Amino acid sequence: MFDGIYSLCGVKGEKHLFGTPFSQFVKGQAQLVYSRRLVRGTDQWLVSRVLIGAAHAYGNSKVVPYSEQFYIGGANSIRAFTVRSLGPGSYRPPTDMQNGYFDQTGTFKLELNTEYRFPIVSILHGAVFLDAGNIWLLENDPARPGGKLCGKTFLRDLALGTGVGLRVDIGMLVLRGDLGYGLHAPYYNGTNHYFNIAFKKAFAFHLAIGYPF
Repeated sequence: MFDGIYSLCGVKGEKHLFGTPFSQFVKGQAQLVYSRRLVRGTDQWLVSRVLIGAAHAYGNSKVVPYSEQFYIGGANSIRAFTVRSLGPGSYRPPTDMQNGYFDQTGTFKLELNTEYRFPIVSILHGAVFLDAGNIWLLENDPARPGGKLCGKTFLRDLALGTGVGLRVDIGMLVLRGDLGYGLHAPYYNGTNHYFNIAFKKAFAFHLAIGYPF
């Protein structure tokens, strides 16, 4: 809106609001969730989600503000990986920065999830899930090699994880615990095999409230 007003007024160059330059970017995210009851008359469900998002900076901004960039992993995302521990692309921070997560954001996000939900007993329910996805950069960043979205490496850049979960459904509230197991990490970690995560490092546990999608 402000950009249009400044253009009508003939203002060129860096634009300010109350004397301060403001960020200019566009961002969008959409998701599609599909649920199907597997057996009529039972509480067995197959629930799947596709989530996609993109952001682009223009005008005053050369990059999308950090707080508006995408991240991936965690209790409501790819559950075999902790939050902000993936991407962008095949990029992996140096060893001394891997606990910081500051660089692990991107401007394009794709996430695919599917989950089989079933009753166990009373208010206790179970789930088996499969998650895939990653974040990427739409523009090249020399400081984060492998981070740009590229068709040639797209499939290998998709992180993949599976796992099981327990849910306590007390009506107005669902308490959830998910144990994820990583199958494929998009970055190089000592092996060129597709299933490239050592068993001891493949697990991630998440506690959360509500369903992931």
